[in-house]
Amino acid sequence: MELMRNFIGNEWTEGSSRIRNINPSDTSDVIGFYASADAAATNAAIEAAAAASFSWSRSTPEVRSDILDKIGTEILARREELGTLLSREEGKILSEGTGEVVRAGRVFKFFAGEALRLNGERVRSARPGVDIDVVREPEGVIGLITPWNFPIAIPAWKIAPALAYGNCVVFKPAEIVPGSAWALSEIISRSGLPEGVFNLVMGPGSKVGQALVDHPKVRAISFTGSVPTGSRIGLACFQSGKKIQMEMGGKNPLVVLNDADLDLAINTAVNGAFFSTGQRCTASSRLIVEDGIHDRFVEGVVAKLSKLRVGHALEKASEIGPVVSESQFEQDLDYVRLGKEEGARLAFGGERLNREHPGYYMSPALFVETSNDMRINREEIFGPVATVIRARNYDDALEIANDTQFGLSSGICTTSLKYAEDFKHKSAAGMVMVNLPTAGVDYHVPFGGRKGSSYGPREQGAYAREFYTSVKTAYTLA
Repeated sequence: MELMRNFIGNEWTEGSSRIRNINPSDTSDVIGFYASADAAATNAAIEAAAAASFSWSRSTPEVRSDILDKIGTEILARREELGTLLSREEGKILSEGTGEVVRAGRVFKFFAGEALRLNGERVRSARPGVDIDVVREPEGVIGLITPWNFPIAIPAWKIAPALAYGNCVVFKPAEIVPGSAWALSEIISRSGLPEGVFNLVMGPGSKVGQALVDHPKVRAISFTGSVPTGSRIGLACFQSGKKIQMEMGGKNPLVVLNDADLDLAINTAVNGAFFSTGQRCTASSRLIVEDGIHDRFVEGVVAKLSKLRVGHALEKASEIGPVVSESQFEQDLDYVRLGKEEGARLAFGGERLNREHPGYYMSPALFVETSNDMRINREEIFGPVATVIRARNYDDALEIANDTQFGLSSGICTTSLKYAEDFKHKSAAGMVMVNLPTAGVDYHVPFGGRKGSSYGPREQGAYAREFYTSVKTAYTLA
C-alpha cells in the first residue's frame, strides 16, 4: 500500500515511523499506512506556519472566503466516498459517516461567509480630538489537536475558522483515525493556500502534541479530547502564555418526567445514548427518570435495544457499528463489570458480539437501579453504556442532573412548558435540549460546556472568532 504522508510546508513528507489504520468492523481489513511524525517534523511544520503567518494574516477576506468555499464544495461533492472511508476507519454506520462529511463541508461553507463578515468598531473617545478603532486580528500559528470520534467534522470546525480569520494551522489528528484527516488535508492542499499556511502532522500526542504545546511560535492550542490530557495541556499553555480552548468530557443527563410522551422519550434516550455507538461527548449517559414513568420507560428502552442491529458499519441493516478500537472496547467491558460490582442491575446488553467479520462488536448496555454516586454515573465511559437513575420528582431530577463534574449537554423530556423553561434556565450545562437527544447540534451556533467539560471560548458559529482572533484597540489623535 502507498504510504500516506504528512503535509509540511506544501510538501508531502515521510515520518519516522508509520501508523497502521485498521477497520474496527473487520480487523483483517487494513485501510492504509500513514506516516507518523515526530517532534522534529512537528517543529518544521510550526516553522513553516510561522514563516507564512505575516503574509496570510494580511490576505483579503475574499481570498480566504473563496478558498474555504472551494474546500467545502469538494467535500460535499465527495460525500459518499469520504463517508465510506470515515465509517470504515471509525466504525459509525454509513449514514452517520456520510452525514458527518456533509457537516464538515457545510462548516467550511459557513466560515467562507464568516471571513467576509468580520468587522470592528469606531468608538468616540472620552477625550476630545481622539478617535478609537477596535479591530480583530488573527492570533498567528494555531495548533489543532482533534479526537477520533468525529474524524472529519471536528477538524473542519477548527481548521475552517482558523483559516477564515487569517491564522496558520498545524493540525494533529488522533492516531487511530488518520484516514479522514489525511483525505481532508489532501483537499485543503489543493485549495490554493500559500505555502506553510496549513500543515498536517500525524503521530502520537506524546511527540506531536507535546511539540505543539512546547513551541514558542505556537500562539494558541485548540484541543478536543480527554479530561486528563486536556488538564495537562491547559496547565502547560497557561505557563507558556498560550491561548487555550478545550473541549473535554461529558456525563450528560436526560431527564424524563411523568408527563413525557413515552414513545418520544424512549426514542430520544436510545438515540442520544447509543447511536454512534455511544462514542459522543454529548451522549445521554445518565437517564434520570421520574418515579411514575420509570418502569414503563425502562421496559420500553429494553424492548427498543433488543431490536437494534449491531453490525458492520457499511452494512445497510446496521443501526449501531462497532467500538472504535480494542483498547476502547476493553474499557467499555471493564465499566460493565464495574457497574455490576457497584450493585447496579444490568437490564440489557453489555456483551461481546460475534459477527461475520472479526471486530469490536458490543451489545448496547443499560444499567438500572443505579445511584448517582456510582462510578458508572460519575466517570465518562464513552461507549454504548447508559444508566437509569430513579428520581422522586422534578426537583430531585434537576439536582441529580446537575450533580456532576461535567456540564456539556443536558436534556429533558416533558410536555410541560413550565418544567421545560425552568430546566433550560437551571441546567448547569452549556447546551440544553427539550424533547431532543442530548447529542446532535447545529454547525452555525456555539458549541461548548461548563465545569470540567470545556474551557475557553466556544467553538462553531460566529462565536468562534473569540478564540481565533485577538482584539486590538487603536487610538488616534485626530
